[in-house]
Amino acid sequence: MSKHTFKGGIHPLEMKELSNQCPITPVFPSSKMVTIPVTMGGAPNTPCVAVGDLVAKGQIIANGDKFMNCPVHSSVSGKVKKIQNCLVTGNMEVPCIIIESDEENRTAFMEPLDPFTCEPADALKRIKDAGIVGMGGASFPAHVKLNPPEDKVIDYVLINAAECEPYLTCDERTLQEQTEKVIDGTAIILRLVGAQGIIALEENKEYIKPKLMEVIQAKGYGDDISVCVVKTKYPQGSEKFIVASCLGIEIPSAKLPADAGTIISNVGTVCAISDAFRLGMPLIERSLTISGLGVEKPCNIRVPVGTLVSDLIPDVVQVKDETVKIISGGPMMGFAMPSANFPVAKGTSGVTFLTEKETYIGEEDQCISCGACSKMCAMRLNPVLIVRELKAGNLNKAKRFGLMDCIECGCCAFVCPAHVNIVQRVRLGKGLMRQKMAEAKAKEAK
Repeated sequence: MSKHTFKGGIHPLEMKELSNQCPITPVFPSSKMVTIPVTMGGAPNTPCVAVGDLVAKGQIIANGDKFMNCPVHSSVSGKVKKIQNCLVTGNMEVPCIIIESDEENRTAFMEPLDPFTCEPADALKRIKDAGIVGMGGASFPAHVKLNPPEDKVIDYVLINAAECEPYLTCDERTLQEQTEKVIDGTAIILRLVGAQGIIALEENKEYIKPKLMEVIQAKGYGDDISVCVVKTKYPQGSEKFIVASCLGIEIPSAKLPADAGTIISNVGTVCAISDAFRLGMPLIERSLTISGLGVEKPCNIRVPVGTLVSDLIPDVVQVKDETVKIISGGPMMGFAMPSANFPVAKGTSGVTFLTEKETYIGEEDQCISCGACSKMCAMRLNPVLIVRELKAGNLNKAKRFGLMDCIECGCCAFVCPAHVNIVQRVRLGKGLMRQKMAEAKAKEAK
């Protein structure tokens, strides 16, 4: 029987076998320090603490007063040593709060709250107070996603367990090791939005389906939650394609899943929601995969948010001399970083250490207009035309060709024989276009 899928996409080497048999292991940074970005999704926050303050694990250290603000908490107990700009994923320098652990493990968690008897407004407040954002990479505030406008009728909640990015396996391990927590978090969301739940698995993880179904039935959610197996193909985990594969619904251009009657949540996110209610614990830890042929022992670990990747070397991560590229995330949609001196944020699903065998590090050649990128584009765009207009400085034309519709999945760059840096050019072009649109809006308002 054919699996659910979408048109287009690619089949890169999965490389899951490097780490998918490695249990998630708790790890603490060797320096006993965490570097926590002030904002990790939502509207920009401002620090609530000052240098020299003592903080407890789970205490809010940065927040704002807007609906889109998502609070940030201390992931350790200790003293605030510095508040300064630091390099983070995406190669930006942003305000970070640096805390030195006192190893006393003092906590400032919230009181547990029954998600099935409390008022929906209280449940949404708990999710916001816990600082929960999408943990698949986008870091969109969960309390906003789970509170759609009144004119949006939500029929389905999709738990995105595709994990289509090569090398990354932390979601796969979470599904096996914390099955009950995954189902509990899913049920909490279903109670909030009043919809049917679907856990979407790629077929390379179909072996987990029996365990998921066993827990679903044991918890009495057989009529509410199902498991849909989709074809293993990249970028199956993108929200537009997971909806198309599971439901046969196309999300229109410039629209959100809610416009198609769907809410999508990551495996890690639903676990964090369960923890927020059952334990009163904010989002202060996360699991991630360390992989690539550039490390001696690929693994899955759980660390406090703010852990510098460099503080995992060499005790946890032994980097080989052959490593030529460090990527925050996976090799397709991740960001190449100049060093390992960047923190694990709420949306960091992995760090990949690549050798020359696994990546291209040369210069890009001249585009030959072969059309390979257009053939493979799952969004049905023409990347060659978008890049051509971006090079010429024609932002408006690039937008007409679909600049803002690009999901930056990297399929085009993967198949490009000239190794054109398509994704990087698109990201830069989007930034310039957003700036141009903001300036036009400000001018109109004035």
